[in-house]
Amino acid sequence: MGKNMTSWRALLKIGLVFVLAASTVVIGAITGAANRADAVIRVAEFPADCTLSHRLPDDPIVFPKLPGASHSHDFFGNTATDAHSEYGDLLGQTGTCDPNVDISSYWVPTLFRDNQPVVPTGITFYYLGEGVNNPAATQPTPVGLKIVAGNARATGDADSLARWSCLHAGHVPPSKNFVNCPSGTQLETYLDFPQCWNGTTLDSSNHMSHMAYPVGGNCPSTHPVQVPKLRMVLRYPVSGDPSALRLASGDGRTMHGDFFNVWPADEMERRVRDCIRPVIKCGHDGRPL
Repeated sequence: MGKNMTSWRALLKIGLVFVLAASTVVIGAITGAANRADAVIRVAEFPADCTLSHRLPDDPIVFPKLPGASHSHDFFGNTATDAHSEYGDLLGQTGTCDPNVDISSYWVPTLFRDNQPVVPTGITFYYLGEGVNNPAATQPTPVGLKIVAGNARATGDADSLARWSCLHAGHVPPSKNFVNCPSGTQLETYLDFPQCWNGTTLDSSNHMSHMAYPVGGNCPSTHPVQVPKLRMVLRYPVSGDPSALRLASGDGRTMHGDFFNVWPADEMERRVRDCIRPVIKCGHDGRPL
């Protein structure tokens, strides 16, 4: 009897070990799944980091077919962009962006310090689902769409969309015009492009009326197609007294940006589907981080 009891106790002990081990595996699996779910960053975004491609006094949107008719622009992305560029001219060209599948063209007025052009040290274009109440309704940016944001003729804060600040110096209040950045920091600017499209034309006579900004988180009935918001962020290696600074278009309030969409249609659709609509932060490859 004593021997049998000992064997029974041993078997019971082994059984408890197996039960505990199985429970640990199940709990671990549940915890792991929860951790993976928690690891998804709920920000609807995918970025493109670009470098300066070239500099020209051209603007293929505002002054098409008129080389030299514009003030100086810094071009990023597609290396072939000039005054004559149309969508077909930009297809199949190379670019300066990460990801390299983005051969879109982006341009801004050249920044000068003491009349010398300044090359940005960082240029990021974010595609975002923010600014609207229902990111799940976002549609891919149509191939060939042209968008202009900002006001190159701004003379006051009220008619400017520019925003200037200092990288790593949050105590310096942002401004519509250039700011005085502490030594060791950089001048930074960002500009949000309109994200509501009229659904019919890729451009308009004033290059703006085919697009609109959301009102109260919704696109107006005149511009019902919601596309990703494009946010342009540039950093310049300058600090200190901004009185020596100017843009090719004027003071800091005239900062503006142009965008000519040459993303492959399937790639843009995938990123909208996988990043913007489900509100997931994606990297340059369009995959969740």
